[in-house]
Amino acid sequence: MADYQNNIGRHAATAGRSDAVYDEGLRAYMLRVYNYMALAMAFTGIAALTTFNLAVSDGQLTQFGAAIYTSALKWVVMLAPLALVFFLSFRINSMSVGAAQITFWVFSALVGVSLSTIFLVYTATSITQTFFVTAAAFGALSLYGYTTKRDMSAMGSFLIMGVFGLIIAMLVNLFLQSTALQFAISAIGVLIFAGLTAYDTQKIKNMYDVVAADETMMGRTAIMGALALYLDFINMFMFLLHFLGNRE
Repeated sequence: MADYQNNIGRHAATAGRSDAVYDEGLRAYMLRVYNYMALAMAFTGIAALTTFNLAVSDGQLTQFGAAIYTSALKWVVMLAPLALVFFLSFRINSMSVGAAQITFWVFSALVGVSLSTIFLVYTATSITQTFFVTAAAFGALSLYGYTTKRDMSAMGSFLIMGVFGLIIAMLVNLFLQSTALQFAISAIGVLIFAGLTAYDTQKIKNMYDVVAADETMMGRTAIMGALALYLDFINMFMFLLHFLGNRE
């Protein structure tokens, strides 16, 4: 009887240690994802401010500003981040973790160059306020996605279809230039990317079970997870800026 109780005790202790190791590994993995994302946000902010300061002097566009904002080069500035994110998404499995990190940093900097135009449209105060509102909302939504026991897979599929619908509506409005449609797009966009923040967080968390045994795969997955959350944040920020931003 004593041996039986001792065996139970040993199994319970082993299970406890295994759970603790798993929880510690999961926390380290999620922390890596958030660190990657935070660093990408820093690159974006620095690139945006630097580009704007080089492009505008005394309220007027410099030669550099005219080139990237008004010439054909503006299309390169706009489309380069899109090309790079597709490259990273399709090539991630054949890249080293280091190469994937560098590609992610370059992508985030290019996004910053592209987003520098918001300083031409909105006041710096409203941009800062919107950023902190977005950060607070993102933190709460990501925490919900991490802690909830509800399976969000079905909702995620619905939201991804919503993103495609949103893109189509935005393309249509390029020709219609409808204020009402733009308002609806912004409102729906905030809701979609708010939902995707929670969904992507849960998806990233669940991926740990798949990649935990392979350090290289875990590194790549952490980068792609950071990319997904980064895009959720940027899109939610931009749609919120349409509501909260004060124009120059």
